[in-house]
Amino acid sequence: MRELQFREALREAMSEEMRRDKNVFLMGEEVAEYNGAYKVSQGMLDEFGPERVYDTPISELGFAGLGVGAAMNGLKPIIEFMTFNFSLVAIDQIINSAAKMYAMSGGAYSVPIVFRGPTGNAGQLGATHSSNFENWFANTPGLKVIVPSNPSDAKGLLKSAIRDPDPVIFMESEVMYSDKGMVPDGEYLLPIGLADIKRKGNQVTVISFGKMMKVTLEAAEEMAKQGIECEVIDLRTVRPIDYATCVESLKKTNRVVIVEEANPLAGISSELTYHFQRHAFDYLDAPVVRVNSMDVPLSYAPSYIEVTIPNVKRTVEAINKVLYRS
Repeated sequence: MRELQFREALREAMSEEMRRDKNVFLMGEEVAEYNGAYKVSQGMLDEFGPERVYDTPISELGFAGLGVGAAMNGLKPIIEFMTFNFSLVAIDQIINSAAKMYAMSGGAYSVPIVFRGPTGNAGQLGATHSSNFENWFANTPGLKVIVPSNPSDAKGLLKSAIRDPDPVIFMESEVMYSDKGMVPDGEYLLPIGLADIKRKGNQVTVISFGKMMKVTLEAAEEMAKQGIECEVIDLRTVRPIDYATCVESLKKTNRVVIVEEANPLAGISSELTYHFQRHAFDYLDAPVVRVNSMDVPLSYAPSYIEVTIPNVKRTVEAINKVLYRS
């Protein structure tokens, strides 16, 4: 095991897969000469050269379309968006081309492509650079959507995403790129669609993914000081969702809190809540409580950001609510 930054784990995953398969290449804004906007691709141009790591113009629609065409013709592109807020410019290529091509061609064309980059709030970036689109893409048949929370998961899941025959959305966070964690030595992959129980408990199930796992785990620590043991589940993948792991935990704890950075309407937390009431209603001893961002565009001021997105205080309050302690 080695301690790596989140960005280093991503770089290792891409580099290992590019060494393994000459059809894998990286394309996006500033990924080559500048070593990546967040230094995720640092040194990759030197190793793989400009034919496999290359910069694009500021035209997400254009280079996303180039990637889809390349994937249809046997290559395996990794397309980096500087932020998934910019992916909206390319959403027609992602949804109407990449996600639907296999079905529309009757299986004649697969699209083995990974679209990756940061999602969500990263501080004082304003409303147009702070949105979460996990639930948008998860609503699209034909896509897989991965949102890792730590370096080890990020590496194993990105390698699986690159090898997957279908288009994969791989969402990171700017504020996690410097996070450090232990990463296994040697070759390893993690299965897409399998959640991970990060903390065992028997009184409340708390479910989250991505950087909100940091909030969730800190809240669980606070509850432990009060004698409450939370079971914390990291979804890791939001399409497909590992419903089975979540339901089994609910059957043990009988209470659920879901923490999600996206706005409340039609989110992953909404989907999970429906699934619980449909398939595990008799096990619920309290209504499911969701902790989402407020239903407003994210402001620039730090004080507003703090109260808008999920935080430890709101998560602890939600846990106490399902325990009828508030």
